[in-house]
Formats: sequence, C-alpha cells, structure tokens
Amino acid sequence: MTSTNIQLTTEELQLLIALTSDQLFRREFIDPKMPGHKAKPAEISLGKSLVSRMRGILDPSSLKKAPIVKKAS
Repeated sequence: MTSTNIQLTTEELQLLIALTSDQLFRREFIDPKMPGHKAKPAEISLGKSLVSRMRGILDPSSLKKAPIVKKAS
C-alpha cells in the first residue's frame, strides 16, 4: 500500500471526519436496506479505523476512548 501525505487545516480535517462518519453510517445502516446492495465489511472496518486515526490527530486523548476496530479478513 502506498502512503500519501496531505496538509489540511484543523477545520478541513474536522469537516472530513464529519463527512466520513456520515458516509460510514449510511453504508453500514441505510444502504443494506436498499435492493441489490452488496455489503463490503472490510471497507466499513477500514473506514472506522481511518476515522479513529483522524480523530486521534485532532485530539490525541481520544485515542484512548476510541474502540479498537479489527480488520476483516
């Protein structure tokens, strides 16, 4: 996997976290009710882990409160 670096303001990162969290909620709870939906649990798990890491960047103390998300195999 290739690593990429970007620079964001605190406000941009907060917005990105909010949008990502909303999208994950939709994918996990709303989309499965739609006809023809194909679940991708690995993507949901990766997304939750990513949101947790982004929150940790803004507030390092939140890493201790965040649940540990295991990768789907």
